[in-house]
Amino acid sequence: MSDSQRSEQLLARAREVIPGGVNSPVRAFRAVGGTPRFIASARGCRLTDVDGRHYIDYVRSWGPMILGHGRLEVVEAIREAVERGTSFGAPTEREVRLAEKIRAMVPSIEKVRLVNSGTEATMSALRLARAYTGRPMIVKFDGCYHGHGDSLLVRAGSGVATLGLPDSPGVPAPLAELTLSLPFNDPEALTAAFESYPDRVAAVICEPVPGNMGVVVPRNGFLARVIELAERAGALVIFDEVMTGFRLAAGGAQELFGLKPRLTCLGKIVGGGLPLAAFGGRGDIMDLVAPEGPVYQAGTLSGNPAAVAAGLRTLELIEADSPYAALEKSTCELCEGLAEAARAAEVPIRIERCGSMFTVFFADAEVRDFATAKTSDTRRFAAYFSAMLRRGIYLAPSQFEACFVSTAHTDAALRETVDAAGRSFQDLRSGLAR
Repeated sequence: MSDSQRSEQLLARAREVIPGGVNSPVRAFRAVGGTPRFIASARGCRLTDVDGRHYIDYVRSWGPMILGHGRLEVVEAIREAVERGTSFGAPTEREVRLAEKIRAMVPSIEKVRLVNSGTEATMSALRLARAYTGRPMIVKFDGCYHGHGDSLLVRAGSGVATLGLPDSPGVPAPLAELTLSLPFNDPEALTAAFESYPDRVAAVICEPVPGNMGVVVPRNGFLARVIELAERAGALVIFDEVMTGFRLAAGGAQELFGLKPRLTCLGKIVGGGLPLAAFGGRGDIMDLVAPEGPVYQAGTLSGNPAAVAAGLRTLELIEADSPYAALEKSTCELCEGLAEAARAAEVPIRIERCGSMFTVFFADAEVRDFATAKTSDTRRFAAYFSAMLRRGIYLAPSQFEACFVSTAHTDAALRETVDAAGRSFQDLRSGLAR
C-alpha cells in the first residue's frame, strides 16, 4: 500500500474540480515528481499529512510561519477576533494599530495601505509609481517574482521557472513591452537601461534578497547602487519584501542593509499566516492613493479583522522575542551541516543563505543571478527532494524556491534534518534516489 494513498485519492478528486488539482502551481510537485502531500495539520516545526505521516517543515507556508505553526498567542488572537465578527467592510481599531506597528518597524514607511495578497501589493505599488512619476515603464530583475500581475510575468522565476514557462499566455504584448527585465547583481545593465530609456522608467522593483529563483544574495553595494541610479534617473525604487519583510530583520532587508526605498511591498509574515499584505512608503507618494488622491485601489476584505489580529500579534511577538540572532545561528549551523553531509558523499552543491532563508542548489558555481541559478541540475534536486521527503523532511518542491527556518525548529529537528540529508546525499551518490 502506498504511504500517500489518501493524498493520491484527494489529488484525483481535486483534478476534477481544480486546475492541476492545486490552488497554486508549485504545490503540484510537477518539478520533483510524485504526489503532493495533502496536509491535515501542523504544530511547531512539523506537518502531518492526511495519511498520518509527519514531516519537519522548511516551507513554512512559503515563509510566514517564522514563529512556528500554531503559535498559541497568534491562535488566541485569531479566535478572539473571529468571535467578534469575521468581516465588516468597515474600518477597525486594529487596522490602525497594525499600520502604526508597520510604520514603527519598517524605516522607509510613513503611510501604508493594507491589501490581501503580495500580488495585489505589487500591482498597486506599480500603479502608484506610474502615477507619481507620469512614466509608463518599469524595470525588474530576471528570476524575481512579484506576483502574477500582467506587467510582472516577464522572466519571473519561481513557479514560472519551475514549470518551464518563459512567460504567460494572456499577458498583452503592449504591457510586456513596458517591462524591462535585467540580470540581478548587474548595476551596469541598469545603467544602460536608464540611458536607453531616459525619462521613461517609473520604477525599479526588486526583491532585495531574491527567493523566487532560489535564494540569491545581493553583492556588496548592489542594492545601494540600484537606489542611486534610480533616484538619479527620477524613478522610484520599490522593494518587494513580501518574503524578506520581518524575516531578515524586524525592519526587513532594508534594515539589514541600511537602505530606504521609496515604496515597500509586504506580505506573508505581516499577516501572521492569514491572507494579508500591504504596500507603503513616503507620505507624499502614498497620499496619491484614493480616497486621499486619484490613484484607485480598493478591496472588500482588505484589513480583514482575523488577518489583522494574526499579523499584529505576530509583529508584537517578533518585537518582544527579537528572534533574529537565534535564527541566524540555527540556520547557519543547519547549512554547515548540509554542506558537510554533501562533501562526505562527494555530491556537489552550493548553498546560498541570507538570515533564515536558504536554498541548496545542485550547481557547481556560485549562484549570483537567474542565469547561474538555471545551471542547477534539477533532476538531482528532484531525487534529493524525494529522498528527503521519504525521511520526513518537507522541502520546497522546486529547485528555484527558498527554504525557511523558524523559531520552532529545535536543535533535535535540525540534527534530524542533517542526518536525513547525509543519507539522501549517499543515495544520490549510489544512484539509489529516485
